Amino acid sequence: MSIAQSIVELAEEQARSRHSEAVEELELEIGRLAGVELHTLDFALESAVKGSLLEHASIVRHIIDGEGMCTGWQTFPMETLFTPCPACGSYCVKIIKGKELRVKSIVIK
Repeated sequence: MSIAQSIVELAEEQARSRHSEAVEELELEIGRLAGVELHTLDFALESAVKGSLLEHASIVRHIIDGEGMCTGWQTFPMETLFTPCPACGSYCVKIIKGKELRVKSIVIK
């Protein structure tokens, strides 16, 4: 719930600073490795937007798949944070993408 409230607060702050009456659209990027349960976030956002400038906003979610890089410079898809390199089996993996949790854009009236 705190993530949803933070997203709403950030969007409202941006809208108010531009003397807007409402947010029309909120675009989010959420990585599969970010540790966020998508259904739970959706439920929390439904509750958090009530009575806010985002109450009637469209919320667009872009899900970012996980990708890692092995120390041997092999890139590969990651389903979980602890996915080993499929080429060498190493767990020394740098996460390249998939941990994102950001507001990509806000469209205001």
